[in-house]
Amino acid sequence: FLETFESLLRFAENRTSSLFETAYRPMAKEAAEPVKELFTDLSLYILGAETTVESAVLRFFDSLFPLVYSRLINPGITDLSEDYTECLRLTRQDINPFGRYSKTLVTELSKSLWASRMLSQALSLGVEVINTTEHAALTKECSKALVKMQYCPHCQGLTLIRPCVGYCLNVMRGCLASVSELDMQWRGYISTLEYLTNEVAASHDLETALTGIRNAVNEAVLHAQLNGPQLSATVDKVCGQPKKQEGNLSSDNIVAVKEVTETQTFALAHASLNNKRREFINYMKRSRTFYASIAERLCDGDLVMRDSSTCWNGEDVV
Repeated sequence: FLETFESLLRFAENRTSSLFETAYRPMAKEAAEPVKELFTDLSLYILGAETTVESAVLRFFDSLFPLVYSRLINPGITDLSEDYTECLRLTRQDINPFGRYSKTLVTELSKSLWASRMLSQALSLGVEVINTTEHAALTKECSKALVKMQYCPHCQGLTLIRPCVGYCLNVMRGCLASVSELDMQWRGYISTLEYLTNEVAASHDLETALTGIRNAVNEAVLHAQLNGPQLSATVDKVCGQPKKQEGNLSSDNIVAVKEVTETQTFALAHASLNNKRREFINYMKRSRTFYASIAERLCDGDLVMRDSSTCWNGEDVV
């Protein structure tokens, strides 16, 4: 799942980067870092880091506004100092140059990435539980019972006689009583995983949200360009007027970009996640009774005598 999430993130990142390279070339090189940071933050969010989708998206638009303002709205600016850049970043929060598109992107991504984040954390918890219970501590009574079951027949020269199934189950259930107590919680955990995997593939469509970032960013930049004169007037009042070359080329830089869909790649990514989801749910359903049936699993196979008329019951051959 995590590999698929990462694959989808890289796919969406490449699509978003290509937007600047094809439509907004004057700022493409400088926009590369904010784009990279955005998708790194989204990846960390899915993995459970103490961050939010909103902070990641708004930080991206904070970094994007100085570039849009100085490369597209006022391409004649020659002096873009650190102080002026920081002023533009802070002004973005007040004048909202990207209109509703920044908040819409936050809403769409928050819904779709939440289920992925929860699933990622749930899977990590499952691994932790499995690792913790992999080596069960045996009590003194359990050790005695295991020795009695496995080796007492040898004292009578019965080296080929194996324990009876019922006897084995009694011993193993006693030894694993503390582990089997996890049964109810484990069943609840499996149900939660089923719910989360369905959420990932249901209405909160991760693939659609991630691949839609490119179009949302494009619409946001176009909105800022179309409102360039008003934005410039407000910025001049707040941040002052920077040095400019003669002429203003802003009207020539507005380029409408149609949403590009790489149908085949998108379909493969979508099918990959759906297939993994189905396989995973089926696999986890089979392990629903894992902790309740450990004794049965251990007493199956070579450890006990199943299809025979003789076995060791702890006291004698029966």
